[in-house]
Amino acid sequence: MNLTFLGTSQAIPTEKRNHTAMLLEYEDEAILIDCGEGTQRQFRKAHINPCKLTKILISHWHGDHVLGLPGLLQTLALNNYSRTLDIYGPRGTKKYTELMLDMFIFAGKIDVRIHEIEKGIFFENNKFQIEAFPLMHSANCLAYVFKEKDKLRLDKEKLKKLKLKGPIIGELQKGNDITVNNKKIRAKDLTYGQRGKKISFIMDTKLCDECFDAAKDADILISEATYSKELEDKAEEYGHLTSYQAAQIAKKSKVQELYLTHISQRYENIPQVILGEAKKVFKNTKLAEDLMRIEI
Repeated sequence: MNLTFLGTSQAIPTEKRNHTAMLLEYEDEAILIDCGEGTQRQFRKAHINPCKLTKILISHWHGDHVLGLPGLLQTLALNNYSRTLDIYGPRGTKKYTELMLDMFIFAGKIDVRIHEIEKGIFFENNKFQIEAFPLMHSANCLAYVFKEKDKLRLDKEKLKKLKLKGPIIGELQKGNDITVNNKKIRAKDLTYGQRGKKISFIMDTKLCDECFDAAKDADILISEATYSKELEDKAEEYGHLTSYQAAQIAKKSKVQELYLTHISQRYENIPQVILGEAKKVFKNTKLAEDLMRIEI
């Protein structure tokens, strides 16, 4: 599983930071979270083919999170994108997507399915699930949580000692007991559980209970941190988090690692202000940078 930060700025991009977008790659899935202006060019800079995309999750419909969507869809069409692209977002997503695409002459064709969601698990298969949590912002806004399913792993050393191989190993991995040479072998004696990874994305919001719910026990929390603590009143007024509040969420929610993003242009040359105050509360904090790629 890999996560690439394609854009990490707030509403106004800077020389170093593009508008918000993040790409989560998991096996044959490539999930884009938000699509700020210039996202398709950020794909190029990151050397990632946008035609790998399978899903787009829109946190909310403020421009800095969606203005890259028409261009990205146009590029996919011109590159003969052959999948059906699923776009998820809060109430109004269908209307806003259609309005965007009606503003210019769209060349080519792309199959898109639009899903409007509110809260709860909205996608699930045998490998992972994605859940939405409503946030408190000036527009309908959602946090997203990607949760990998727990896995049953085989103890390779024990398998080696018993000289087991072939299709019967698949049965053990399913949790089924097997019989070899008239001897019953219990799956639980040769397997162990591995907890699935949890990645939480909290974009534009003021501090609220749903922030903690979405972040609970996450391996990685990606949180907006638009302002420093001294501008907490401004953050409250505009429906944003400070880096200090993001760190509080991570600490209280028992997160393993915190990445701060959606950084105001006022901290372009003094990012240590944002990072430093968060690390005082939650030590394992990092400041996301454009094109930063992490393995999960």
